Amino acid sequence: MPIYLMLTTLTDKGRKMLKENPDWIREVDKEVEYMGVKILSQYALLGQYDFVNILEAPSNEVVAKLAVELSAGGTIQTLTLAAMTLDDFIATLKKKPAQTPW
Repeated sequence: MPIYLMLTTLTDKGRKMLKENPDWIREVDKEVEYMGVKILSQYALLGQYDFVNILEAPSNEVVAKLAVELSAGGTIQTLTLAAMTLDDFIATLKKKPAQTPW
């Protein structure tokens, strides 16, 4: 199944929510899993982003919908990146290109 990295930043509303209820972040996890996305790993970050989530999802469409749903609450903003293993990347580079008609 495809792997994605979702970088998130808290909005002012999200920072207030997290300060008042630190367990709120676990409630967000439940919403992610409800949408059919598996959380493989999560980290709180220092710097430009507040969290990184490594996710497994069935398709780009599912992850796109998840990003919109999470952002719509007004507590976080997301940046989502598709990822592939190094083995898959190397195998892709070794594949011969398809013949072009011209």
